[in-house]
Amino acid sequence: MPNCLTLKKSNCKNCYKCIRNCPVKSIRFSGNQAHIIGNECILCGRCFVVCPQNAKEIVDETEKVKVLIQSGDPVVVSLAPSFVANYEGVGIEAMREALKKLGFYDAEETALGATLVKREYDRILSQEDRDVVISSCCHSVNLLIQKYFPKLLPYLADVLSPMQAHCEDIKRRLPNAKTVFIGPCVAKKDEAEYYEGIVDAVLTYEELTSWMKKEGVEIKQDKRSDENSLARFFPTTGGILKTMAQDAPGFSYLALDGVETCIAALREIEQGNIHHCFIEMSACAGSCAGGPVMEKYGHSPLKDYLAISGYAGDRDFNIEQPEIRQLRKHFEPIDQRAAMPSEDEIRNILREMGKFKPSQELNCGSCGYNSCREKAIAIYQGKADVSMCLPYLMEKAENVNDTIARNSPNGIIMLNDQLEVQQINPAALKILNLRSENAVLGDQVVRILDPAPFIKVQNTGRGIFHQRSYLAEYGCTIQQTIVPAEEGRMLLCIMRDVSEEEESRRQREEISRQTVEVADKVVDKQMRIVQEIASLLGETAAETKIALSKLKESITNE
Repeated sequence: MPNCLTLKKSNCKNCYKCIRNCPVKSIRFSGNQAHIIGNECILCGRCFVVCPQNAKEIVDETEKVKVLIQSGDPVVVSLAPSFVANYEGVGIEAMREALKKLGFYDAEETALGATLVKREYDRILSQEDRDVVISSCCHSVNLLIQKYFPKLLPYLADVLSPMQAHCEDIKRRLPNAKTVFIGPCVAKKDEAEYYEGIVDAVLTYEELTSWMKKEGVEIKQDKRSDENSLARFFPTTGGILKTMAQDAPGFSYLALDGVETCIAALREIEQGNIHHCFIEMSACAGSCAGGPVMEKYGHSPLKDYLAISGYAGDRDFNIEQPEIRQLRKHFEPIDQRAAMPSEDEIRNILREMGKFKPSQELNCGSCGYNSCREKAIAIYQGKADVSMCLPYLMEKAENVNDTIARNSPNGIIMLNDQLEVQQINPAALKILNLRSENAVLGDQVVRILDPAPFIKVQNTGRGIFHQRSYLAEYGCTIQQTIVPAEEGRMLLCIMRDVSEEEESRRQREEISRQTVEVADKVVDKQMRIVQEIASLLGETAAETKIALSKLKESITNE
């Protein structure tokens, strides 16, 4: 599988949005980063659309196309019929003119190939003995069946996609031509590479728009319709059916869009519940008009449908039908099986996630998986890790926080924005001489502490640090730190009983005071003696005075 989607590691922030939206869970998390599992991916492009950090990138083939143009061979564009929705007010003639300015030899509508494909679908239903026939236009649906429902491959129409049928037709008419498909689909890049020799390169609308902007190419507002263009309906849900005769005896015709809907239908077929039915399947909601690149532009499904249907005619394109063998396509199963854990291994992993009984399996889906068991299997297969479980992390964090709070030697009090006590730990209860937390939870802080510093912090948004105050009611001195938390919605108070420290400090001060008094007396006595013998000592008297003064200062500073 080619790497049609790449990851910008710097932007992936471990949000799990991609796995939550991946219909086949083909994403592995390693090093807090999402990695697409190539052999399991169906290239629906959902991860690209939903990524809030734009961490997923579609591989750009613009330079490859430029090389094709520079080769000198005629390069012809097969333009997906959804272009009229992506480029508002623009028809095929205007697009052809713009594309020729970029160096292309010509541009045609992929709808020409769609006409060939729908004729082949009608022939299969009328001439071949088949029970259920599934359309093979959508490469993502084809991959879904090849990888996850290989037993249903006989039901998949063995017909080229419209892109392939059209490019084959171009090369029959222009033997030296190179073909480039332009559309809203990621999977077409893989289809072109997997089935070599038909489509030489694939561009998305996003790549084309970027290229035209760099070259200063503008598309004229010109949208002339043609009644011989029925197959332009193909990129809409039910669009294939609109082009078909729908006259096969005993057959029902059904159109499905969205991977989940397709999976549900495939399971029904697998169980033998559906017979004599032609099913149009599209991986994208809204079919190709809801392709991942179009979604990046924020298009409206209703508006897009109206644009496409308004441009479509009521008769087939005038194109010669090739031989049946030239439209044949072979599909092989793609093995993506991963090792499955035993029931004991699943239970062990569930225990690691803190789920010791079924009632603890919340199946909340926050990790992206539909159930805790599914998540456990993913952990076993190396796709996920235990830390992806939100309830587990919350419980772990709460337990850690609770353990820290309960065992902290410091008193901890949490208040809400109404200055009501929300949490108080055992150390704070001891300091405030309270028997239990129930005695104060929900009460105003004024009941136990001076509210003034709390009000100040709440009003200013600035914390108070290491403030000492004497609590006469409790007969103790505390060192108090008050800081805002939860963006100002809560206040956190951390207090420490410093009564013993205060008493020690008071005692030290008393000793220092007494020492200073003694020193004063000594100095006074010495100075009297000094004065009496000053005439005899000379400068020695001054030196003695200085020494005694320094002694006094040293004692005082202590």
